[in-house]
Amino acid sequence: MNNSTSKYIFTFTFFFVTFLGFSQDLLSKLDKEYPEEPVYEIATFKTTRIGLGHSIEVRKKGALEISLFNRFWNLEEKTKKRFIADEVNLRFGLNYAITDNFTVGGGYSNFDKISDGFIKYKLLKQQKNASKAPVSIVLFQAISHRNKTEYENNLYAPDDIVNSEVYSYASQILIAKKFSPNFSAQLSPTYINHSKPFLNDQPLSQFAIGLGARYKVNGHISLVSEYYYNTNPVKSVSTYDPFMFGINWELSHLLLQFQFTNTRHLAESAFITQTQNKFNFEDGNFHFGFNAIFVLHTNKNKLK
Repeated sequence: MNNSTSKYIFTFTFFFVTFLGFSQDLLSKLDKEYPEEPVYEIATFKTTRIGLGHSIEVRKKGALEISLFNRFWNLEEKTKKRFIADEVNLRFGLNYAITDNFTVGGGYSNFDKISDGFIKYKLLKQQKNASKAPVSIVLFQAISHRNKTEYENNLYAPDDIVNSEVYSYASQILIAKKFSPNFSAQLSPTYINHSKPFLNDQPLSQFAIGLGARYKVNGHISLVSEYYYNTNPVKSVSTYDPFMFGINWELSHLLLQFQFTNTRHLAESAFITQTQNKFNFEDGNFHFGFNAIFVLHTNKNKLK
């Protein structure tokens, strides 16, 4: 990694540790002002991802989450269509809860050749019927790596790739509220930094804000949706804001997510900044997503 990358990591780590120390001191003062035993909201989103991006949920200590994410889409060229779908992007991931509030994880996507890792820390938990903590807040930091040479081996790689090896960093503050037993919403301010531009004329720093929501239909089925607005997108190629609408089906330790989206990427730095399709049913634009998430409780914790 170059000097700019090292400086970014050092700066983020410094502010992250400083912010944690400040927040813990603030929470201890609030505890003195509100001595009653707090009652926290649970299952705001049930799963650690809304659909595209992460939710404020973290697993209990010792929980291992195994995930398999897929995106399917067809190409414009009629002669290249295969059975069901022309192309598939598949990501295999593992997440592990070190504590009840701190999770680490990573994964690999085969289509765009992205390796990614992340840390996730729950800073504040929403309390029931309390003004002290009306929302939940989670700090999220991801790093991803993409190699141009490996990606170019894929026949359908973009023509606008300009650098051979790119590290990207996605920093998010996830703010969510459970408004009722059936409805939850999340706001996700996002800052993304690239060590080099991956696409031609791509800004090294990009800002976005995400909106996500979940509506619980019954005990096992939920409707979910997510959208990211990119404030300074790439100008040299046509990019669009990622959007997703889907259904979550909860089956004990297994969660299935069925999604309709315009993005084929699975890492934050890619799907937020490099989505090159509108959300419509035209050839090559419409994507179907299928995610399977399995939770293994190594410490015999109960499901959240």
